Amino acid sequence: MKKMYFIILIGLFFACIGNKTVLQDTTIPSTTKEKVLDTIIKIESKKPNPKTVLIHKKETLTPKKKPKTNVEFFNHQSWDNLLQKHVSDQGTVNYNGLKKDFKILKTYLISLTKNTPKEDWPKSDQLAYWMNAYNAFTIKLIIDNYPIKSIKEIKDPWDFRFIKLEKKWYTLNDIEHRILRKMKDPRIHFGINCASLSCPKLLNKAFTSHNVNQELEKLTSDFINDPRQNLITKNTIQLSKLFTWFAKDFKTKGSLISFLNQYSKITIDETAKKSFKKYDWRLNE
Repeated sequence: MKKMYFIILIGLFFACIGNKTVLQDTTIPSTTKEKVLDTIIKIESKKPNPKTVLIHKKETLTPKKKPKTNVEFFNHQSWDNLLQKHVSDQGTVNYNGLKKDFKILKTYLISLTKNTPKEDWPKSDQLAYWMNAYNAFTIKLIIDNYPIKSIKEIKDPWDFRFIKLEKKWYTLNDIEHRILRKMKDPRIHFGINCASLSCPKLLNKAFTSHNVNQELEKLTSDFINDPRQNLITKNTIQLSKLFTWFAKDFKTKGSLISFLNQYSKITIDETAKKSFKKYDWRLNE
């Protein structure tokens, strides 16, 4: 009989478990009831807490935010220190001072040779690296031959293969024409310096991925509006020879005049007469 009572009671429990109501039958022995109640308690204790499940799901489904990164792929600080110490705001260079600090310059050049830009570097990092490299190795070339009155006193200065970066040798022309110009940014012509008075001034700070765009904009504007480099009126312009040597680069999005008008304080007419100034190759010291 006890077994039959137990079976009946279990059946009633599963029929009513949704309401968590246990039918009590006074005719059922107390020991049997206690066993059934003990079973119910164990079953209930194994049920998951709905709130706990929801919290767990929420935590699982919420994507983790990736930390913001502001990483530079190359540290140009030592070059920045040298430029601030030995180059004026107007771009005048103290080559004697740089010669005395040659060990610092050499350390920076060695760092350039050991870590050339990779394909995964952002364009801003690559641009900063190659312009700094061009300017730093130009300074080295001048110091190695100093004192001189012009970079043109050096034999084939732009085709001299003296720049070793990792396992490859470069000339200044390689960096300018085969790397920087291929980046399709005509402003690079105002960021690299040929150690001459008619060149765009040498910036007295290092290019970095964070400042390269801003500094190139300023250098371009300063050069175009400098009356020592370009004489501009509405109908007549007398320009630096940079604009004829690299004319193709300045016409990728229109005419040369349209490029100049992006920066010129005087709006130039499209039919303005053009001529080009004599280039002054004297050392920028």
